[in-house]
Amino acid sequence: MFDPNDIEDSDEPGDVHALAQDVVLDTESEVACPYCGERVVIGLDPGGGTTQEYVEDCQVCCRPWRVRLSYDETGAAEVWVEEAQ
Repeated sequence: MFDPNDIEDSDEPGDVHALAQDVVLDTESEVACPYCGERVVIGLDPGGGTTQEYVEDCQVCCRPWRVRLSYDETGAAEVWVEEAQ
């Protein structure tokens, strides 16, 4: 489960800039909207760090999601979306 306390500061050793030299980070992910259920592909920004949290609107129903993502050591992104509160 995602823990916001695990968000790394960009100066930490696990920084995306250190990973980017060795691996290719995912730049998109398919997710299901928590409101309308439609599956859509969203763009990811590897420059935002290895752990991120932000709000993005559904491309279909336009309702806001809270997007949480985390890159692993291979550059794969694990992405969660939930209703924005």
